[in-house]
Amino acid sequence: MVRLSILRRFVSYYKAERRLFFMDMACASLIAALDLVFPIITREFMRDYIPNQNMRAVGIWVLALILMYVVRLGCQYFVDYYGHVVGINMEYRMRRDLFTHLQTLDFQFFDNHKTGHLMSRIVNDLRDVVELAHHGPEDLFIATLMLIGSFVYLLTINVPLTLISFGFIPIIGWFALTRRRKMEAAFTQERKRIADVNADLENSLAGIRVAKSFVNEGYEERRFDQANEAFRLSRKNAFRAMAEYSSGLNFFTNVLNVAVLGAGAWFMYMGQIDLADLTAYLMFISFFLQPIRRLISFTQQFEQGMSGFKRFVELMEIKPSITDVPHAVELKNVKGNIELRDVSFHYSDSNTEVLNNISLKIPAGTTTAFVGPSGGGKTTLCHLIPRFYDVVDGAILVDGRDVRELTLSSLRRNIGLVQQDVFLFTGTIRDNILYGNPEASEAQMIEAAKQAQIHEFVMSLPDGYDTYVGERGVKLSGGQKQRISIARVFLKNPPILILDEATSALDTATEYEIQEALARLAKDRTTIIIAHRLSTIQHADNIVVLADGRIAEQGTHEELLAKRGMYAALHRSQAETAPLVG
Repeated sequence: MVRLSILRRFVSYYKAERRLFFMDMACASLIAALDLVFPIITREFMRDYIPNQNMRAVGIWVLALILMYVVRLGCQYFVDYYGHVVGINMEYRMRRDLFTHLQTLDFQFFDNHKTGHLMSRIVNDLRDVVELAHHGPEDLFIATLMLIGSFVYLLTINVPLTLISFGFIPIIGWFALTRRRKMEAAFTQERKRIADVNADLENSLAGIRVAKSFVNEGYEERRFDQANEAFRLSRKNAFRAMAEYSSGLNFFTNVLNVAVLGAGAWFMYMGQIDLADLTAYLMFISFFLQPIRRLISFTQQFEQGMSGFKRFVELMEIKPSITDVPHAVELKNVKGNIELRDVSFHYSDSNTEVLNNISLKIPAGTTTAFVGPSGGGKTTLCHLIPRFYDVVDGAILVDGRDVRELTLSSLRRNIGLVQQDVFLFTGTIRDNILYGNPEASEAQMIEAAKQAQIHEFVMSLPDGYDTYVGERGVKLSGGQKQRISIARVFLKNPPILILDEATSALDTATEYEIQEALARLAKDRTTIIIAHRLSTIQHADNIVVLADGRIAEQGTHEELLAKRGMYAALHRSQAETAPLVG
């Protein structure tokens, strides 16, 4: 039943290509019909035209056959080209649908899946779909057509010999079915192993600078070779299963050829068939073997293609855990009031509470900073506001509305996030700034860059805003990347801003410069800051100290110092280790 539903889903992708598909099948049918004509005409040549020296009929049929093969040439071109176009278009839509579906999945999914595995499913798992989509229905249809046509015509030549010939079909069918499962399992395992290779490759190349800095090239080679060797063995097993299948079927078809030749010779000896009929029969048997070989090819393609398509369906069946509820409303005219009501949270794969019963009000237009030891839940709390994860208990409200009642797009559109680990897309500086608002004008983009204090640097480059930043912005310094990320948020212009340790990875001098840009960005916005360096948040309207998932204390910088609690201790320890700037 599950396999049938997967097959139905596969067939549904033919809908958009039905016109081209049916034309392809019509051409394929004509090819099959024309292939059956030649042995029929050969029989007439042997029985009538040649013995009776009917050269007029010979000439007519020679010209007719040439014309038929010209028609077959056109049909073959259509099938070989446009048939593959059908498969390519189907593969394109599957890959597009899968990528679109991945965009709907939440952080939790990507926390638990390797990027290389997902890349393999998007690219490699669908590579054989082209061949299956093109040749699968075509081979199945033509094989059935040729088997029926051959069977009917061969019965007119000699019934006993035809029954002997077709008696091999159940044997061949039994062999094919018994080997099919083994082949399916082998190809599925091969898909998994190539996904592991891709995952290791993506991980190693992304971390190539770390590997070189630790002189761990040899270690990376050994680790990659383990996955590569597993893939080699799985591919070897897949080809072994395919070799058993194809060689076994070819053996049975060859035995069938021998059986027909031997039985035909016996029937001719007994006077039950003449030489012309036996010649035509043997020619027809070669055409009869074609559909069997097509079925062999179809089964191989089916197992290869469907093993990848099945993994495609597995991903498509995963439902996002965070979605718009029915009748979700748009977040409009945002003031920026945020309230946390008894918020508790733990990750789905752990029962350890990350946040425990947090209640807090953040008035519109104010700046609230979260500080505390690592692992205290600061970043997690900020990820709950735009619903990257959902609270386990309690509620988060924006302007009095539970964020779960708002559409995800409108909620996230009104929140700007600047993180410590800046991600720049491969492309130009222009591409990365415009990511904040792809519809922005050139003037708006430049103004955002000026506000982020990156415009002068960009203009000093030979290619200006068209400068290529490298993969993940590798050609830029940390401060330059951070300024581009700030310009991106300026262009987005959200009423709510979250700064997640946005300057902690920078040197002190660069940090001071970027703090100026962040101060301009935070003006007149509800701002939430996660900070490691307390010197960057002394101006905050409210400072919240998080420890072990709870609010330990909160207040202004002066109030917290007066309390002589955890914040005061953190401030004192940082003051003692602060570098001299001069």
